[in-house]
Amino acid sequence: MATDSWLNETLYPGWGQRFRVTRELARVQSAFQDIVVFESESHGRVLVLDGAIQITEGDEFVYQEMLTHVPLLAHGNAKRVLIIGAGDGGVLRRVLEHSTVEKAVMCEIDGEVVRLSKEFLPGIAGDAWSNPRGEVIIGDGIDYVRRAPDASFDVIIVDSTDPIGVGEVLFTDEFYQNSARILTDGGLIVNQCGVPFMQADELRETSLRRRQFFPHVGAYVAAVPTYVGGFMTLGWAAKQPSIASVDVATLRTRAETAGILGTTQYWTPEVHHAAFQLPPYIAKHLPA
Repeated sequence: MATDSWLNETLYPGWGQRFRVTRELARVQSAFQDIVVFESESHGRVLVLDGAIQITEGDEFVYQEMLTHVPLLAHGNAKRVLIIGAGDGGVLRRVLEHSTVEKAVMCEIDGEVVRLSKEFLPGIAGDAWSNPRGEVIIGDGIDYVRRAPDASFDVIIVDSTDPIGVGEVLFTDEFYQNSARILTDGGLIVNQCGVPFMQADELRETSLRRRQFFPHVGAYVAAVPTYVGGFMTLGWAAKQPSIASVDVATLRTRAETAGILGTTQYWTPEVHHAAFQLPPYIAKHLPA
């Protein structure tokens, strides 16, 4: 039943969105951030961190599929995947859907996000939490990357908050330098770079940072309804140039081999290929 209770997102000072709350499920101040989980009238259950919408049951598939399937299928032979953040378990689930992945390590700093997601958002991760190919670490992803051996992962997926507060350390020179070191020769790293209509600095500055340690840097787009402001950019940095130009037929073959073809709600080989074709208002913020 509808109520007159609303949650207003506080991501931007002068513009936002609001959700009608049918039921608040949890409100926790963890050691790192303020966490709210509520039932919405329109988008199912919603996870909010420090006032910013992180994920909703209604449209999480867009973000999770594009953050996961694009790097894994662009790589083409990813066996070991490192996930940093992603405490709701949705990225872990999508990575493990690839039968070709042998090991996925997920490192989330805030155990409360994992606990609350397991309790109130179980459909997002599905059975990923108990999959033997997955390893979940409650700990500092920066420290994990610092200590990981050279060339120990094929793909790194960073699912973090914006580069403020708890997420800020995931956008530093040291982090990207270590990421390059622990990736294999054909490896790549992907992370969300915000909505460039409102957060162009995020895309521009993180791309310049990554460019110091990776020869090939760019971005691709996804339209996630609850990340207001038009296209969200997902920034990638790779050791090989071919990552951004895999043809549709190859992507289809790889997806079939991995076992995900026909299982997705947003990702397709055609959408994947087109996502790298950036509108000029976004492309201008990338290094030449």
